[in-house]
Amino acid sequence: MKNDQPEKSVRTLRVGEQVRHILSEILQRGDVHDDVLTSHVVSITEVRMSPDLRHATVFVKPLLGKDEEAVLKALRTNTAYLQREVAHRVKMKYAARLKFLADESFDEGSHIDKILRSDQVARDLDSD
Repeated sequence: MKNDQPEKSVRTLRVGEQVRHILSEILQRGDVHDDVLTSHVVSITEVRMSPDLRHATVFVKPLLGKDEEAVLKALRTNTAYLQREVAHRVKMKYAARLKFLADESFDEGSHIDKILRSDQVARDLDSD
């Protein structure tokens, strides 16, 4: 069975999960001295590593989606510090470059749920 995405190796998945845990811990403890980050609960929902482990795409979601743009800006402003901390804690040949993106999967799920609960879909289902 063919897949559109390349097969993820166990190593990239494991390292991505390590990076996710480290970033979550840093943010939870308030190690980043940033007013926006200390005043928001931020979930690191997923970290996708590149095959060479040099790049990490970090998907984040502030609690209730509140001030998402401000939180992303604060994370991007503090990227150098976060990269250093991750590099220090994960033993790899190269320090991964972090890229922070909003996790849209929750919004997509809510949108699909809203569509499924719409009157039009209910009408279509009743006609069957």
